[in-house]
Amino acid sequence: MLGSYLALGGKNLKQSLSLRRGQLDREQRIVHRFYPWNGYVPTSEPQVAKSSTLMVSWHGAPYAGILNGSSDANIRSVARKLKNMKRPVLLRWGWEMNGDWFEWGGPQNGQNPANYVKVWKRLHRIFGEQGADNVAWVWSPNWNSSPNTAANKVQKYYPGDAYVDWVGISGYNFFNETPSTLFNPITKLYGARKPIILSETAAVKNKATWIKQLHTWVEKTPAVGAVVWFDTDIQEGTDHNFRFDTDTSSLAAYRSMARSPRFTG
Repeated sequence: MLGSYLALGGKNLKQSLSLRRGQLDREQRIVHRFYPWNGYVPTSEPQVAKSSTLMVSWHGAPYAGILNGSSDANIRSVARKLKNMKRPVLLRWGWEMNGDWFEWGGPQNGQNPANYVKVWKRLHRIFGEQGADNVAWVWSPNWNSSPNTAANKVQKYYPGDAYVDWVGISGYNFFNETPSTLFNPITKLYGARKPIILSETAAVKNKATWIKQLHTWVEKTPAVGAVVWFDTDIQEGTDHNFRFDTDTSSLAAYRSMARSPRFTG
């Protein structure tokens, strides 16, 4: 499955989807949206085609305020809203937990990955109690850990096979990292047990070449079940342009990937 997070300058979601549909001659198989931990969560996503799967990156929160039960009502509310969307939802909660840049990261929570696992299992249990059976759980670390210490090893955050449906990875080509550098470690750890989703990826440098490398890597890696491009030129706090249509060769490379048999899921 090939999809994207879409936030294009000067366009709303409907216009962005229309542009990409015209360029690629296909719908996005996955449409990625971000929801706050404690704030407005929609009850539907009418712009997302019925043929597309919705992937929700639901912000995390500090572990203590979840483990003490004070967030249970919020968790139940979000579970009911996603259930009532009556469509398949990939739920990516508390992503990149092995990094030090989010408030839900292990390094900002006492360097205690075991508590992340406890939080994950609590959310999973509450969603089950609410009957949110349309939700599949995407556990999604960063491609490398920061800090790279024994206490922050990515394996320590894994909740267990019974609580994870997909294993995701965030990995970007910022400094000419190859797809194999970014994605092989996680794929080797979990690809025999769970389908892999590249839940955030894009290229900043040498886009056309890197997209071709990504295409080849996915062709050779059967564990990968989905690729979700981070398709934006207006990411807050950065001047990076992650769009794949910044030049004709990059667009051609992406179009070739999108039209190949491997990406028709």
